[in-house]
Amino acid sequence: MNYSCRFSKFLMALFLVLRPAISIAQDEFSDWLQELRIEAMVSGISDTTANDAVSRIEFLPDVIALDRSQPEFVSPFLDYYQKRVDVQKVQKGRQLLAEHETMLNRIEAEYGVPKYTLVAFWGMETQYGRSQGKLDVLSSLATLAYDSRRTEFFRGQLLDAIRMIDVGHAQSDSLTGSWAGAFGNMQFMPTTFMLYAVDGDNDGRIDVVNSLPDAFASAANYLSQVGWHTNEPAMLEVSLPENFDWKNAQFAVKKPLAEWSRLDVRAMYVDVGAPGFASKNVSRENLRSKYAKARLSGKKQRSSLHKPFRRGQKNAIQSSATTVGLDVLGLDVKGLAAILLPQGYRGPAFMVFDNFDVIMDWNRSVNYALSVAQLAEQLRHESRIVGGQSAESGALSFDEMLDLQGILNARGFDAGEPDGLPGFKTQQAIREYQLVNQLPADGYASRSVYQKLYSEQPQ
Repeated sequence: MNYSCRFSKFLMALFLVLRPAISIAQDEFSDWLQELRIEAMVSGISDTTANDAVSRIEFLPDVIALDRSQPEFVSPFLDYYQKRVDVQKVQKGRQLLAEHETMLNRIEAEYGVPKYTLVAFWGMETQYGRSQGKLDVLSSLATLAYDSRRTEFFRGQLLDAIRMIDVGHAQSDSLTGSWAGAFGNMQFMPTTFMLYAVDGDNDGRIDVVNSLPDAFASAANYLSQVGWHTNEPAMLEVSLPENFDWKNAQFAVKKPLAEWSRLDVRAMYVDVGAPGFASKNVSRENLRSKYAKARLSGKKQRSSLHKPFRRGQKNAIQSSATTVGLDVLGLDVKGLAAILLPQGYRGPAFMVFDNFDVIMDWNRSVNYALSVAQLAEQLRHESRIVGGQSAESGALSFDEMLDLQGILNARGFDAGEPDGLPGFKTQQAIREYQLVNQLPADGYASRSVYQKLYSEQPQ
């Protein structure tokens, strides 16, 4: 059975579980919409627009089920990444980079955001514009705003979507997008659009659905405004020493590069430009020069990795991987860096910088942000993830994650209000539990941690 089939069956099962609550919700939904209509008019939206928008809104039960099963948060990192960053996506992205080079170079020069990063977002969000979503945005947002999980956030998004229509940026009968209400080539949320969208082709209107200059310029403006640092990396795969203190591997623990270097954190390096891959005798000067040219100048490096891996080649690359000191890379990083273990201490390790925080501002999923950053690296030059061969596989379901959070809370490890998603507070609770039980304190919501917690429950 393929992944999409399994996922469809999961959604159907989840819908059946939620059906009684959904039925009640539909009965009360119309009253809620009338309150929304009044709020929209009080906020300055015209009566005509408010009445027309509310009259078109429908309750969408499937949206609730989708909100409970976001793959960005419930899939193991390597599973998530490998499904979304494949050879075909990289090749298509490079083709589109060449096709739109003049426009992308202009936008990069104006906003300081690399064209590789912009195209990586485009590929991750909509498969380069092919999958912009077909659901009615107003109905999706209204359904999520009426739901109790993130009411305030989605109510604000819904009002901004109606405001977009009121000022002429969209038409109520053709505003379609994802189940979460994002739309256009870059899947902007309505509030993001209202704050950051710009007219990239100077035609007097902003159309992030049909105009690539508008879509790319708007994305670049957003990333620039929220803090993108020109000519700095977003992330780097690293190797950690055997005596590494796992509790230091979390988003909240940030240190200067020099301090990570003193802790013997090293960069993963694979040179696949020559037969036999990396030479461990590569000079510091040559490596610094090669890395800087590939990562910072934007010039692609010609190598055999421009071709798909042959069977068995992945193991060859893994075995040929070497590590180099962070000082050898000559990184020009002004801020601090953190270490992330997206699939636990046995998975790959990444050092993330200020620009990674900017990607996280776009989407709060670590899996998503790492995948965007890595896709950008593959579009720029070859940069494979080589660590994590012994990572623990398998993900907790939404219900199991709820159960995990409940058990942690009951045991005195504060995971916050159970929501079925392994957020930072849940990770910290897991880390505290691991420390008490003398386990590697990576904070990862693994199946082994869940099974151990569950087995310790009173019978």
